[in-house]
Amino acid sequence: MSTEEVPAVAHMPGPAGAGRFARGAVLARARAVLDSLEHLVGGLGTALLAFGALAWLLLVALLSPAGVGLLLARTVPRVVRGVADRERGRLSRWGPEILMPDPAPDRLRAGLADATLRRELRWLLVHGTLGLFLGIVGATLTLNSVQNITYPLWWRFLPAGDIAPSFVTWSIDDEGDALAVAVLGLGMGAAFLALGPVMARLQAWPGRRLLTPADAGDLALRVAQLSATRAAALDAHAAELRRIERSLHDGAQNRLVAVTVLLGAARRALTRDPGTAQAALDGAHDAAEHALAELRAVVRSILPPVLADRGLTGALAGLAVSCAVPCRIDVDLPARCAASVEATAYFVTAEALTNISRHSEAAGAAVTVRLRGGRLHLRIEDDGGGGAEGREGSGLTGMRGRVAAHDGVLTLTSPPGGPTILEVELPCGL
Repeated sequence: MSTEEVPAVAHMPGPAGAGRFARGAVLARARAVLDSLEHLVGGLGTALLAFGALAWLLLVALLSPAGVGLLLARTVPRVVRGVADRERGRLSRWGPEILMPDPAPDRLRAGLADATLRRELRWLLVHGTLGLFLGIVGATLTLNSVQNITYPLWWRFLPAGDIAPSFVTWSIDDEGDALAVAVLGLGMGAAFLALGPVMARLQAWPGRRLLTPADAGDLALRVAQLSATRAAALDAHAAELRRIERSLHDGAQNRLVAVTVLLGAARRALTRDPGTAQAALDGAHDAAEHALAELRAVVRSILPPVLADRGLTGALAGLAVSCAVPCRIDVDLPARCAASVEATAYFVTAEALTNISRHSEAAGAAVTVRLRGGRLHLRIEDDGGGGAEGREGSGLTGMRGRVAAHDGVLTLTSPPGGPTILEVELPCGL
């Protein structure tokens, strides 16, 4: 088991370290609850669309005996596929990507023969009912919890006769009654703290189960995904070659040209002015040393020797020590991963820490690496101002290319005000 923390900024035992650990646990729990609320509200949106699609299906069925429904029936596959694709996109933003199927058939009979559309119809029924219920319960619990907890602060400003909030069956006559409402709100908040993550997973489960490609139809989609991954790998390889070429052309090559020029000047000056020749030779020597240093830097950027010498733990520790922002490293790997995977994790971390040092105005950062289910999980977090974006040509674009080349997943969460969290999953190749 390999676990290392950078000594200069590692958490020290004692009350201060315990306090930071407790704060981290509380923040992690709060983030999980907020994520659950966001998932439930997002699921509520797609559940409303699913409920509307169910109503449309019922309307088409009711109008079919009159002949009008038969004219509208051809819209059913596109409506169902459109709503299901919205849910696929939502679930892909919060977890493993769900591949989009081909466009829906133009006719209802062809659609009913499509196994994917039949699975989407089953999902529509479940998500338009159970998913809608869970979304409403989650949103109601949260809103009423906030309302009831703050109720003692503003209940006196309500008009007489209409001051009882939701789910309150007793009359509000004094501060004690208002405080009882706040206690009810705390109970509702505690209920959401306990049930929110479970409800979010339950709401997403039908989509994960029914909207992913069936085994029989997965091959073509998987081939398309691998083709996209291969294209990303080729693009990343070409970008890396261009970077190496620029480094050699702008750095070492120019230094070597200067060495050649200075050596030529020294040779011509040997017979005329030995003192000038000595100065030229000294300049050539300095230029050769700079060229050698830049060549070594290029070699290290291709595959850092520290990865082979000390593994990913030692390599990341070195990055943390050289980072301008205090950085904590927590690596727990029971075994070495493939060299290309470790190199990708190293370069992604190096780019992320560089961005944190330059742009985040953070007071601290943390890098966590775990191995679960044959996949390397890398998490880089800072407490800066947030607002990071993956614009074309930015460092994040290059990181996405490196990760996609390994068929991995990169997720960036950076709301305004922070924190910024970069999460990467890579097949470990064990």
